[in-house]
Order: sequence, then structure tokens, then C-alpha cells
Amino acid sequence: VAMIALDYTDNEDVIISCFLHDALEDTDYTAKELEDDFGGTVREIVEAISEPQDTQYQKLTWKEQKEHYAHSLRKAPEAALIVAAADKIHNMRTIVEEYYDDHVRFMADFSGSLEDRVLMYQDISNALNRSLKNDIINEFNHVFEEYKNFVINVKNTKEEQERF
Repeated sequence: VAMIALDYTDNEDVIISCFLHDALEDTDYTAKELEDDFGGTVREIVEAISEPQDTQYQKLTWKEQKEHYAHSLRKAPEAALIVAAADKIHNMRTIVEEYYDDHVRFMADFSGSLEDRVLMYQDISNALNRSLKNDIINEFNHVFEEYKNFVINVKNTKEEQERF
């Protein structure tokens, strides 16, 4: 994620936030520890793009969580939007690579439908395109278009296989 963002910013806090973008969601690392170690700006960026960890939030469905995330991006600062765009660019590219690396395992491990993910990315795209002024938005839009074409191709391939 940081390598993608480096093409669009030299802001040190943004790059550090790229490395730590999932730290609050995926570890026991706290926002206080993050601020103590990396400063308030990095904490603010990471918190702006982190899904809440409270039990009420975790009771939401996957779709509801993603809708909440897209909604929170509408209020996020530019620095956080750069990190979010780089993260989603990386995620979409990784999904495509994993599919072509091992199609059978990918389909077995993949939770949710590709169509649901397109809708989720569309919500994120709407939020990013509404607020993000950095040139990374052009790369995000390009990768998102490729991702949508990928989903169409996968769906068509699956339908063809099911006919035979």
C-alpha cells in the first residue's frame, strides 16, 4: 500500500499510515499506542480509515460494515483518502492475481460474491471521487474499471462452465 501511495505523495505521515492502515483493525495495538509511537496525525489518518472494533459494529453484516466504511470516507481528511485509495487499489489487484494464481482455491476461499464486492467498491469509489483531489484517484478509477471487467469475465466463464 505504501509503495502505491509513494507514487502520489511524499507526505511522511501518509506513508507511515499506509504501513499501519490495518493495525487498529487486525491487532491489539491501540490508538493511544499508535499516537505515542507515530504521532497524532498518523493516529488520525489510521482511525479515519479503520473499521470500528466495538461489539455493536461487529454485529453488522459484511455489507453493512462496508457501507459504514464508505460513509466514513465522506468525512475523512485528504491524507486518509490517499491511504484508502492505495489500500483499495492493492486489494483489487490482489483479488485478480489470486484468482489467476489458483482459481480453484480462490473460489473455495472467497467469501461473498464478486458482485457484492463491486457494489462495495462502487460506494467507496463514489466517496473517493467526491472528495479526493490527489492524482491517485485516476489510478483508483483505472484499477476499478479493470476490476469490474474482471468480475464480468469471471461471471461469464462460470456461466459457460455451468452449461457444460
